[in-house]
Amino acid sequence: MSTPLAPLPGQTDALLPGSIENHLVTDVPVCTPDTTVADLTRSLVGGSFASAADVAVCEVTPGGDRRLVGLVPLATVLAAAPGARVAEVMDPDPPVVAPGLSQERGAWKAARHGESSLAVVDADGRFRGLVPPSRLLTVLLAEHDEDLARLGGFLSSTASARHAMDEPLLARLWHRLPWLLVGLLGSAVAAVLVRGFEADLEADVRLASFIPGIVYMADAVGTQTEALVIRGLSVGVPVRRVVRLEALTGVVVGLSLAAVALPVVGLVMGSWPLALTVALSLLAACTVASVVAMTLPWAMSAAGRDPAFGSGPLATVLQDLLSLVIYFAVAAAVMM
Repeated sequence: MSTPLAPLPGQTDALLPGSIENHLVTDVPVCTPDTTVADLTRSLVGGSFASAADVAVCEVTPGGDRRLVGLVPLATVLAAAPGARVAEVMDPDPPVVAPGLSQERGAWKAARHGESSLAVVDADGRFRGLVPPSRLLTVLLAEHDEDLARLGGFLSSTASARHAMDEPLLARLWHRLPWLLVGLLGSAVAAVLVRGFEADLEADVRLASFIPGIVYMADAVGTQTEALVIRGLSVGVPVRRVVRLEALTGVVVGLSLAAVALPVVGLVMGSWPLALTVALSLLAACTVASVVAMTLPWAMSAAGRDPAFGSGPLATVLQDLLSLVIYFAVAAAVMM
């Protein structure tokens, strides 16, 4: 009759950051398949383990290595007949991962399998230990928080997100003011740009009435695209997967807005050249805004900068300037 085995020695190898082995425990109940439930129960009573939620069932090789052949939950042990062999009540196909696997992938494998513990087995088949339920829950909670932070599109990790929420005033200003100063500079450039078209505005002052609307619509379209791209980047979606669809979306949105603006402006303002100018400007500005909103977050992410801080102000400045240039260029071609 086989008896339960002694716990494994503690982990001494250097661990990779974020690997499942950081949550591994070796002080767990271990027995052979031929151990009876009665013998296993006696060994558990009065014993002290880092985790006793599951018992690792191992075969011992002639060289003394332990090969995992199954797991048996403690609840199953307590409910089994005392004379039954552990091999009869164990799960012969438990979730098993190799050392070095990321903690998120390991935890989700255990969750999908419906097992309370996760076994770690090295490349040579040797049993290394178990990741107990409490540590699996810790991993899942941490990864869930991080995924929410990344889906929010503002920071790459939960720790960074929480730090950003608690950082002092000077740090907040340091992260935000430089980009806002870029925006202020851009508004000055926009003022100079409008001044350069004073002759066109004096020729038909009605042109000035539509500047805020065209600039706003381009910004709105760009903001939608930018939010989608940043969210995609935060969860590892490459920009090239959305370039074609988003560019096409910008064109279709621009066409839709132009189709609405053309008859409305023509009837209200009594000028079809002005209406055509507004419609063509909306089409071109919305299309360009989508391209800018895709390019800037990707460029900032590739440069190792958080796109949520800088891409918004910078994209707004570029979209505003380009929208003004497009509007006045179309006006010069259509109305002058």
